[in-house]
Amino acid sequence: MAGIARRGVLQRVHRVDAPLYPLPGRDWRLCVGPENTGAQHLTVGVATFPEGSAPAGHVHEREEEVVYILGGHGQLVTPDGSVDLEAGDSVYIPAGLHHATVSIGPGPLELLSIFSPPVVPGSYEARTGT
Repeated sequence: MAGIARRGVLQRVHRVDAPLYPLPGRDWRLCVGPENTGAQHLTVGVATFPEGSAPAGHVHEREEEVVYILGGHGQLVTPDGSVDLEAGDSVYIPAGLHHATVSIGPGPLELLSIFSPPVVPGSYEARTGT
């Protein structure tokens, strides 16, 4: 990537060029964020959970999150319940809510995640020790 975007300049980040963050139970690619595009108000990434993956979960203390399911089947689990996930579903996760993702299969669960304000990739894992 040729540096941070200036105001009014479009930046394209192809998935294979997006920085890869191996996180517990999944790989996460940073598609758009302050680190690679200069986005000031959001972070967008793609997570791939292998079939059977069920990391302990985490909390985003300040960041709201929306996930959009690109493919696969799974569940999003909170202390108060869970929702089933399949391609085409969107889920809003408020800041401060502990949540965990389970990939049921067959095949991997793939989701697009959008955070506002921007998140530092993986920082929430360190805060919750998962």
